[in-house]
Amino acid sequence: MNQNLPTFIPRALIVDDEELGRKNLQCAIDEHSNWSIVAQVSSVAEARNILASEQIDVIFLDIQMPEETGLQLARELSTQEAPPLIIFVTVFNEHAIEAFELHALDYLLKPLNDTRLAKALERAESMLSLQQKADYRKALRRYVEDENSKTQPTQEYWQQVCVRSIGKIETVFLSDVLWIEAQGNYMQLHTDARAILYRAPMTRLVKHLDPKIFMRIHRGTIVRKDQIASIYVAADNYYKMVMRCGDQTQISERYIASVKEALDKQNSSLLATGIWK
Repeated sequence: MNQNLPTFIPRALIVDDEELGRKNLQCAIDEHSNWSIVAQVSSVAEARNILASEQIDVIFLDIQMPEETGLQLARELSTQEAPPLIIFVTVFNEHAIEAFELHALDYLLKPLNDTRLAKALERAESMLSLQQKADYRKALRRYVEDENSKTQPTQEYWQQVCVRSIGKIETVFLSDVLWIEAQGNYMQLHTDARAILYRAPMTRLVKHLDPKIFMRIHRGTIVRKDQIASIYVAADNYYKMVMRCGDQTQISERYIASVKEALDKQNSSLLATGIWK
């Protein structure tokens, strides 16, 4: 018996109103012998018909389509107990990509990149093999709800992020995050219990954090303001911060004034409440 034969072949559906886009994606996926394309359709209505009659594990879903958009289908599927995994297909749009990454959802950019496709297929296979659809449904539901609320004019800062690990999507609430430091292409989120790697650039993350709660103190560091315990000048003449959780980190000179101001406000607040006497 050939031990290399896959034990599970994902069944996929391609939904794209552009015929060339569907054919290109089909050809690219056909290079991966452990995948089966059940059908390729040009509309959400046709996709519903396929989903009603066929077992589909993964949908390659174009976002922008006439009549009904891919988001409308995603909204319907997010109400299911175990929806198919969705790999969104879209032209480059910074906001759309940011939304996918926030919720740890997979996406492909047009024109198609074979390396990116291979990674998306690998992640989908991992999630399917580990039966992580419950976590996926929650992430998809949050994504749909966030997209639906975009018309609201008020600024809403992120309350949680979705973190993808092997075959798993995990929700991390920012109320549990004490401080954040850059680690290459990732941000390391420090909580009381552990450190969690979240893939996002510092410049993108910091603009979505509530400035009343978080502040940047270094090119690669963000802290909760209520974590600032004290600051001092180290032997190397760099400013250092001691946090209430016990960790220490460096403060850039450009941020030292704002850190001192935050510490003074915090101390004044503690004195006013009688916590410090």
